[in-house]
Amino acid sequence: MGNGTSIGKVRGLGSSHDGAHHWLSHRFTAISNLVLMTWLLVSFVLIDDFSHETVSAWIGSPITAVAMILLILSLFSHARMGLQVLIEDYVQNSGSKFAALTALNIAVIGGGAFAIFSVASLALGGQA
Repeated sequence: MGNGTSIGKVRGLGSSHDGAHHWLSHRFTAISNLVLMTWLLVSFVLIDDFSHETVSAWIGSPITAVAMILLILSLFSHARMGLQVLIEDYVQNSGSKFAALTALNIAVIGGGAFAIFSVASLALGGQA
């Protein structure tokens, strides 16, 4: 047997054998962002006023807090995946690419942790 046909070589999805996972994950987070952002906008329309007390009480309810945390997780992971592709495609130097991806991961984890802490603090009755 020879090396096979051209189509036979590409059926393995490349060297990582994980060709569609990143693409599907990005699409799933995009759909969840659409659903959760629609919920957020509708919720904002239904709130009477935007005083600190009203918004804090609204975020303090368990269902709202969980939905906000899900939105934060979805938004930050979607942004991370999109920026990761951008860095991998356009940064040529491997050292710069590693530094950029490391900075991206630190920023996403730090920003997401701060946002989740803020929502949890309001939901549990603390001061954010």
